[in-house]
Formats: sequence, C-alpha cells, structure tokens
Amino acid sequence: MFGTNGVRGIANEEITPEFAVEIARSLASYVEGAITVGRDTRISGDMLRRAVVSGLQSSGADVIDLGVVPSPCQQYYTNTSNAVSGIIITASHNPPQYNGLKLIDGEGVEYPADRLDEIESIYQKKDFRYAGWDKPGRYRKTDCIRQYIDAIVGLVDRDLIAGWNPKVVVDPGNGAGHNVTPYLLKELGCEVITINGHPDGTFPGRDPEPVPENIQDLSKTVKAIDADLGIAHDGDADRATFVTEDGTPLLGDVTLALLFKDMLRKRDGDTVVTPVSSGNKVAETVWNHGGNIVWTEVGSTAVARKMIELGSSCVCGGEENGGVIHPDFQYCRDGALTTTRIIELIAQEQTTLGKLTEQLPNYHNIKTKIKVNNKTQTMQKVINKLSNEGTEQTTIDGIKIFYEDSWLLIRPSGTEPVIRIFTEAKTKQKAKKLSKHGLKTIKEAKK
Repeated sequence: MFGTNGVRGIANEEITPEFAVEIARSLASYVEGAITVGRDTRISGDMLRRAVVSGLQSSGADVIDLGVVPSPCQQYYTNTSNAVSGIIITASHNPPQYNGLKLIDGEGVEYPADRLDEIESIYQKKDFRYAGWDKPGRYRKTDCIRQYIDAIVGLVDRDLIAGWNPKVVVDPGNGAGHNVTPYLLKELGCEVITINGHPDGTFPGRDPEPVPENIQDLSKTVKAIDADLGIAHDGDADRATFVTEDGTPLLGDVTLALLFKDMLRKRDGDTVVTPVSSGNKVAETVWNHGGNIVWTEVGSTAVARKMIELGSSCVCGGEENGGVIHPDFQYCRDGALTTTRIIELIAQEQTTLGKLTEQLPNYHNIKTKIKVNNKTQTMQKVINKLSNEGTEQTTIDGIKIFYEDSWLLIRPSGTEPVIRIFTEAKTKQKAKKLSKHGLKTIKEAKK
C-alpha cells in the first residue's frame, strides 16, 4: 500500500479524510509517544492534516503540528526532538490533485518495508488503540524552520559563499520550499531572486516535478538577469535540480555525480549508494575517483536504509531525480542542503556550474512513462520479452538491460499507475531509439 515513498492518490477520492484518520490511528497504535505532523502546500493538505491530527489524538498520541514545512525539515525536527514518529502529508512531485501520507520513524527516516507491513496490518484489521474519553493525545504547534536553517548553515563554509556573493534564482514551485531555501541562501550571503515563491496548492507557476521541461521560466530568468545559477524544488522540497549560468537545465544525475565526486574527496569512506535508475554518468564519475557503488531498487527509502546499513564507509547517496542524501546530516533526501553544497562546491572550485558539468562523462538521458492499469502483469510480460537482450541484465527493480555503451530500464512506478522508461546512451539518437523500444515493448505487453 505504501509504495516507494508513502501512499498517494487523488485527494478526496483515494486519499480521503476517513483514510487519513485510520492511517494515523494505525501508526499511533504501533508506536507510543509524540508524533509530528507536517505538510506541503497542496489545497487538500489542511483537510488531511485535521484528519491525521484527530486520528492520532483519538489513539492517545500527542501531536506536534509543524505546519507547512519541507519534508526534510520535518524529518530533522523529528530526529532531534522527543518525537517517536511522524506523518508527512505530501505527494511530492505529483500533480496538484494528488496527495499522500508518508510515515517516518523517530530518526526521521522513512519506515522500512517490514515495519510498514506491520502498520498496514493494523490498518487492514482495524486493530486500533483508542484512548479513553478523558485521555486523548495532547496537541501543540511549533516552528521548526529556524532550527533547520541554522543546522544547514553550520554544515557549510558561510564565509566562502558570502565572499563569492552569487546571484541565485530560486524556484520553489509554489511548494513547501518557499519558506526555507530563499531565506537560507540569503543568510549565506547570496543575492536571491525568487520566482513561483508564494505558497499555492494549485501550483500555478509550473508542474511540481522539477524536470527540464517544467522549469523553462527558471532557465529564462537565470539567463535574462545574468544569474550564476538557478535552483528548482519539487512540492515538498526534498529534491533540487539546477540551471547553469547560461540557462541550461540539468538532470538530477548531474547533481548526484558532482556531489558524489566531492564527498569522495572530503570524506573518509569510499562507497556511495544509488538506485538502478542512475546511470553511467554517475557510475564512471564514482569509479574514476576510486569509489564503489552499491545499487538498490528505486526509492529513497531503499537508498537510505542501505546507507544506514553501510555506516561510515558510505559518504553519500541519492537518486538521479535530484534527491541527494547527506549522511553527515540525516538519512533522507534534502533539497535545501543539496542546494547549499552545490553552491559551496562552485565557490570552492572558483568556476561556474556549467564548467563543473563539463568535467563529467558525457551521456544523454531520456525519461518517459506510460499509463498502465495492471502494472504487475504487464511488467512480467515485459521482462519475458526482453530476457535475452543486452550484454547483462538486472531485475533489482523492474528490468535494466546493459548494452555496449548504453542501457534501458523499465520499472513500475511505486506512486502512480504508470510504468517508467529510463535510457542512457553516448548519443541522443541512441537514447531516443532505446526509449522508443521500451515504449513499444510495454504497449505490446499491455494487449
């Protein structure tokens, strides 16, 4: 039920207040102690927040309401407070009609699959704990943003960034990052210009997913005002993607490669963790700098849990969508810290973001998706059809086929009724050809 990043669906159709109440009761029946609640800017967020709070209190759990905050901000507060768990109300990068619930443990990390199964069992059996009439959980509000910003400022070289004084355009996409990233960067000495900076759950400025086709206004703004770079967040600001000084939007694998390379130089460990959806741009960068890669299935939970398992040998982790996990801070994707560390890296190298990207291996990526009603059955047919292709294959998550200088990944989404196709090749033409091959295979399997 919980997918790769919580349970999501259309608000008031699939994710209803009744559903939210029972998920909250399930969590409060599973743990004992205070539980944090936070949300992004979606219109349905306050409705679901009230339902979650009621469900928690009715099962006797104390509630700490954090309001509208980035997911990593809530995760940091949960980890550093006396809370034992948290519920994040967000659908991340999904369109405005969606919403969702993501459950985190007392360390601010998304629950692993086995514990989510136990919580889901409580939900399915309706085996809820109910407080007496005189013992509902207590409720209080608190502001955790200042604490979060201060913690990030303490992790980077503030004087170095202030000395450069970069002009930065921030595009929170009308999401939860509006109340953190612009203020954080200003404190670090950046000149900050913001677009789509007001909270609006209809996301009028752009689609919440910060991919190149959705951040064209950011690209144009960076170029028009001669800014040093641009940053875009998704709805809950746990991801960050970037635009170079000449207005070129970058895919998330560039961010991953740059930070993996930087962390391998700065940290004592030699290992990074990333899903099979990451490609050769990332892999070659890591191998060229003496690092090792541990591959996981897609999803930040899988990456974070593997990083925790590896301990101090792991210097960094993340996904190719711009979600980077910094183990010296917390085991979750963090868009604000990722932004800050990219800016710090540019200042250290005394160069531009564009020139930093030119140092990376050159590959072309294409991502697409197709709506599929029966993902499980269709994927099995796809795997059977492609079983003899390529020089190597892995089925860690869907099927990834390696060719001589390219690869194709087909996998079911964990948050939407779609199957995703990822390709990477030395030429754009080859990447497009592989993408078409993947789409054709899925369409045939759907019949």
